[in-house]
Amino acid sequence: MNDQNRCNINPRKVVVIGCGFVGSAISFCLMQSGLFSEMVLIDADEAKAQGEAMDIGHGVPYVGNIRIYAGDYEDVKDAAMIIVTAGVSQKVGESRLDLVQRNVDIFQMIIPKIKAAGFEGILLIVSNPVDILSYTAWRISGFPKERVIGSGTVLDTGRLKYRLGQHLNVDSRSVHAFIIGEHGDSEIAAFSSANVSGIALSDFCKLRGHFCEEGTYDAIEEQVRNSAYEIIEKKHATYYGIAMAVKRICEAIVKDEKSILPLSHFMEGEYGIRDIYLSMPVVVGKNGIEARVPITLDEEEQKALQESAGILKEISEKIKF
Repeated sequence: MNDQNRCNINPRKVVVIGCGFVGSAISFCLMQSGLFSEMVLIDADEAKAQGEAMDIGHGVPYVGNIRIYAGDYEDVKDAAMIIVTAGVSQKVGESRLDLVQRNVDIFQMIIPKIKAAGFEGILLIVSNPVDILSYTAWRISGFPKERVIGSGTVLDTGRLKYRLGQHLNVDSRSVHAFIIGEHGDSEIAAFSSANVSGIALSDFCKLRGHFCEEGTYDAIEEQVRNSAYEIIEKKHATYYGIAMAVKRICEAIVKDEKSILPLSHFMEGEYGIRDIYLSMPVVVGKNGIEARVPITLDEEEQKALQESAGILKEISEKIKF
């Protein structure tokens, strides 16, 4: 993004497209964050967007000044970020990849409107399947790939850190580990590079009196992978966790933190993977993705990453643009 375009952007304006459970939870979370001074809600159901804006806005006196209102695509031009959550929801027993073409069709209506408005900010895709839809948004928009980002496995990584923190009885913020690959059934827990405050995970397990055998790691990875299915079965939707994950991504961008997060982004040959979006750690700041961060993967993890990429590649090749 050049300096001239940056001058046309309100760095504290965000647009949320899609006011379902996820979009509304994200809006509520961002209202409390203090990151933005203006938030626009857009939904195919205009009354729904208006209702959510009113309801969330009534909490503003208790958190600080932010203008929240329902708008349309004319309002996106000067936004620093657009967060897209629009799409059909994942049903019980349905994988994220089952949603593909239905949500691609929705994106074919949304993304051209964003482009036509002259938007020059960061486009953050949250709708599922997030890797495929991030790729779709990039293809349709023609925006620079560093500005089209998927929320990827930031939530999955949070789930992994939370579960490892429970297992080891330590603060999950001290756990450094990533879920990589697809945000979905083929995702991989990169245990070989995981550590707790610089101490290798296997060594820390022993320090805490555990003997973390392979079966232990497998069980934790499976719990993380199935978290969304379990939540959907119990309460029919997931939205709080992803709202917090999106807030964290926004924070890294708005504050230009240069944080390292496992975001879904365009692969250009890393690990032999190219021409597809999937999650690997990247440095993210005000201009979007600034650099890729290579992490150590063992042979089994590299193989699993290749397989995950292959699944996404096969699906992407079947998309009707």
